[in-house]
Amino acid sequence: MNHSTDKKILFYTAVLAGVLLIFLRFGLYYLKSGGFSGLSMLLPVLLMCVLISAVCTSSFFAAWVYHDCRQRGDDPVLWAVIVFAATPFIGLLVYFLRRPEIKSTCPACSHRISLKANFCESCGTSVTKKEDTVMMLKQHTHHLSLILAGAASMVLMLACLSGFLVNAASGNGINTDAASSEKVWNLGVISMNSSSCRNGVWKLDFKKASSGFIKEHDMTIQNADSQMLHADITCGTVPDGASLTLWLVQEDTVQSMDVTSLSGPLVYPLEQFKNGNIHVRLQINGVEDTVSKIYIQ
Repeated sequence: MNHSTDKKILFYTAVLAGVLLIFLRFGLYYLKSGGFSGLSMLLPVLLMCVLISAVCTSSFFAAWVYHDCRQRGDDPVLWAVIVFAATPFIGLLVYFLRRPEIKSTCPACSHRISLKANFCESCGTSVTKKEDTVMMLKQHTHHLSLILAGAASMVLMLACLSGFLVNAASGNGINTDAASSEKVWNLGVISMNSSSCRNGVWKLDFKKASSGFIKEHDMTIQNADSQMLHADITCGTVPDGASLTLWLVQEDTVQSMDVTSLSGPLVYPLEQFKNGNIHVRLQINGVEDTVSKIYIQ
């Protein structure tokens, strides 16, 4: 009895740890990205609801599998963990494909035998079906509340996911303005070779990106009167009408310049800006195979 209780405690602890990891992931992302500036709070709330309801869905179905598996004499904790970790869709499919039938115990040799068997396959003892055995054969649905709770959690997850996708696709509450002082979020995709920043030098090497895609990096101006922004940018492929725009944004001060076909490294004065952080952005409009190195010195 204590062993079974310990397994339950272990399982519920794992579920709680999963929920805490979700909150931790959001917290770390919040700190790393400087918060959710430029993004409506509805979107992260919907995303968090999707993740939490997904964990609840997996937990409820895993709990049902635990009871069902224990009733059938299999390892309940193992299958509960499999269903929880593999998502209920895959986990339940695998479980039902190899779900064992309910068995009883031979009164003579204690060998587990099918409820439908008339004789023990181990010792040959005749087995008399009792009333409780007949009831087990009816295969009534047990722990229905867990199934209903899992289904409700799944519906909530799908509803929140639909809301998130609809809002994200429409762009509602998402800042995509390159001239904004808030963080810019992209709805497209970029195919990158590398993106790094070491010793204040931002290096971006990409193959191609969705039209209007913006990559940004925050830099620091220590002396606006004497420091310059240096940009060494080469666009390998420039289709007709394609361009690459460099944006410098600091509060209400905004400067943009076309850097699609630079004849050499760009050196740009920063005296119109103030000391402090500045958003440095590259807005990609069709250019491909681009290599850039940007820094303030």
